[in-house]
Amino acid sequence: EILCEIGPGRGALSDRLVETGNSLHLIEIDRDLVPTLVDRYSASPQVNVHEQDALRLDLGTLNPDSQMVLVGNLPYNISTQIILMFSNWSHLIGDLHFLVQKEVAEKIAGKIATKNWGKLSIKLSAFFNTEILFDVPPEAFDIKPKVNSSFIRMTPQKKYNIDQLTKNNLYKIIDMSFSSRRKNIKNNLKKLDLNWDVLYINPSLRPEEIILDGYLKISKN
Repeated sequence: EILCEIGPGRGALSDRLVETGNSLHLIEIDRDLVPTLVDRYSASPQVNVHEQDALRLDLGTLNPDSQMVLVGNLPYNISTQIILMFSNWSHLIGDLHFLVQKEVAEKIAGKIATKNWGKLSIKLSAFFNTEILFDVPPEAFDIKPKVNSSFIRMTPQKKYNIDQLTKNNLYKIIDMSFSSRRKNIKNNLKKLDLNWDVLYINPSLRPEEIILDGYLKISKN
């Protein structure tokens, strides 16, 4: 098992990960922290420190010979971008454990016909199953954030085999569908001139009332 921590900082979590004895990649963008991490784990040959922007990370270059486990306390301002990026590498991932803003966690794990079933949850559900494990209050941090946090677990789902072209079309359709949540799906996608009878989708439904399979049908139409 190969571990990869996003944003290790000064190594508080990394210390525990090193104890597992597994190969560990630390992805840190702060160039001032990188030498500290390299020195801290100089006696641990299984640890590899990368001065790297997580948004530009290519998991394939880490040459995993087994499924990767990704963990991290993600920067809240770019957490959704990072997680969406990992959908490109779901075939290399065993699971992901991330601490994110609670509101973001709820949007990632959103269920059909709820306010949280939106662009983020639908896109990610094509690649991952997500569960919120527990909430973390601001008091748990040395520097208290102004928001509550949640620890989430994401595991790749095997139901769909989505290639890059289908993914691009799917994400485009989802974005168009949610251009106005108050409008029904037909109005939001009127530019596409779809045959709703063939799709077996009720065109009067609002975007949050349509399951992932429905969006996949539209994207392949």
